[in-house]
Amino acid sequence: MMQDVDMIIKNGTVLTMDSKNSLFENGFLCVKGDTIAHIGDRFIEQFNPLKTIDAKGGLILPGLVNAHTHAAMSLFRGLADDLPLMEWLNGYIFPVESQMDADFVYAGTLLAIAEMILSGTTTFCDMYLFEEEVAKAAKRTGMRCLVGEVIYDFPSPNYGPVENAIEYSEGLIRKWRDDPIVSIAVEPHSPYTCSPKLLTMANELALKYEVPLIIHVAETKTEVNEIMGKYGKTPIEHLDSLKILGPHLIADHCVCIEPSDITTMAIHGVKVVHNPESNMKLAAGIAPVPEMLAAGLIVGLGTDGCASNNNLDLFMEMDMAAKIHKVHSMDPTVMDAFSVLQMATIGGATVLGLEDITGSLEVGKKADIIVIDTYQPHLVPMYNPFSHLVYAANGNDVRHTIINGRLIMEDRSLLTLDLNEVIANAEGKAVKVRSWISNGPHIKNENGQTHA
Repeated sequence: MMQDVDMIIKNGTVLTMDSKNSLFENGFLCVKGDTIAHIGDRFIEQFNPLKTIDAKGGLILPGLVNAHTHAAMSLFRGLADDLPLMEWLNGYIFPVESQMDADFVYAGTLLAIAEMILSGTTTFCDMYLFEEEVAKAAKRTGMRCLVGEVIYDFPSPNYGPVENAIEYSEGLIRKWRDDPIVSIAVEPHSPYTCSPKLLTMANELALKYEVPLIIHVAETKTEVNEIMGKYGKTPIEHLDSLKILGPHLIADHCVCIEPSDITTMAIHGVKVVHNPESNMKLAAGIAPVPEMLAAGLIVGLGTDGCASNNNLDLFMEMDMAAKIHKVHSMDPTVMDAFSVLQMATIGGATVLGLEDITGSLEVGKKADIIVIDTYQPHLVPMYNPFSHLVYAANGNDVRHTIINGRLIMEDRSLLTLDLNEVIANAEGKAVKVRSWISNGPHIKNENGQTHA
């Protein structure tokens, strides 16, 4: 008996990234509504699709999960490169962010979403200002996301005084709590920008609504020294003393942590997001990810924002994540390709609490799928698809993108965004950024000259 389905993706190798690492070399996948209805390598004739996508011998895999971004910072790409983190933040990023408005964040987020869709990301986790606009941009484009308003101990250009931070975050949770693709988290910026009282209030809010709590942790030695000086504890010990550690906590970066911190995090089930390119560019260091994985921690992969990366291509991030740990440990077997691809798919989804929805291709899960065009010189021949995805592929090899059962990109054409309009709006916002920095901090070039 023929079964009606909305879409079939056929003629490709299906990498499911499920718990058994099931693989179908000449496989196909059926989508009905927003859900994966069938995966297999035979009996395709029994399905009657409204739409057929031919993978043309390529790879069919789960959409990638960018577990840590600041999407609207796409408008700050290249603004202040080659600076230490604290100088970068306090001298450039925080001052220009104080000038932003909702429309600025919306335009920057659309630019970031376009870049992510084109490079294979189907889910992203965002921490920034005016996050209502980030949620709206994701909803408009059909992009799955977990987002939250950054809160800290100084006035926000969005919600105003710090006293409003918790109320604003609670409003976001209530407004979006039943949305099929937009989820909300509570997101205090870091231990060094949030008082113990604010951190505790943020944690209580996250626990009340059973949503993730997301925070930058131990990104630099400077941060660790500051927390040690204030509280006599490492950042992880500080959070532990406030009873904030738990399986709901997502700790971004975790570069400068001690072995004892890793043990404590594992005991409490803390999730971690690794951001190797940003950490390298800001000379923050190399997070001990192999040690975290060995301790049983779940680790996802993120790009961070475009002001410190400077791209949102998770294929490049995977390549870097694998190689940086090999050279750091002088062991070529560390961070093998399959493990890194797990971090960018099911690992990232698990970190975000979305593992029952996305991150792997399984019947009953939401249809978040990408198709990779392998008919490219840099992908031929292919002996190991996992190796190729991490060490050889790039975002431009993504041919089709499906999110929540909806075709978002077909043959490299965005279907939910006008790319020309997005870029034109971004260029318009860049004019404002240039005016802000011409009236504030200046950027020095290699000769010590300043330019805006």
